[in-house]
Amino acid sequence: MIWLHCFGERFADPAADRPAAPPRLSAEEAPTIPKDGAIPTDSDRMPDTIDYDAEKRRLLVGDGHIDNVPKAVWEYEVSGKQVLVQWFSYRCRDRSRPIIGDRRPPSPLDRVQPAAWLAEYTTELLNVLHVLGRLVALEPRQADLLARICEGALLSADHLRSEGAFDAPGGGRSGGADSRQGDLLP
Repeated sequence: MIWLHCFGERFADPAADRPAAPPRLSAEEAPTIPKDGAIPTDSDRMPDTIDYDAEKRRLLVGDGHIDNVPKAVWEYEVSGKQVLVQWFSYRCRDRSRPIIGDRRPPSPLDRVQPAAWLAEYTTELLNVLHVLGRLVALEPRQADLLARICEGALLSADHLRSEGAFDAPGGGRSGGADSRQGDLLP
């Protein structure tokens, strides 16, 4: 998971299929940009919308598109936010954000941005799609692990205390809030 979230920059282990490179799906599962799907890089056609065509398994980015994108990848959320929509919102033509509550007004620096879709955006988007595809593939294993943990035995505070779990490093009891917190456990 960490290797995926770090786009292959951390926890690389080629023997475990985690090379020190951006993660990739198999050729059959990989997203592709067909010749007629290239995301326009001219300023007049800067993408301002992202959407999904479930029937074609196609991610629509302005006037361009990426094929072989599963619906689960399009719908992937973290903390209630759709990852692809959030990612795109920082790269589309209109990047303005509504002012919510007492937040400061946007900085004039927010207007300093590319006037057109950059080739690097397409590379980043493909990298994100590969990572999300691999995260989706891991979900059954994660669900199984969570179920096994939840069904497993619980450790009581008395057991943890007898094993020294609340002791400070070096053998003594920790002081302050940490020791009181340990005493509050049943």
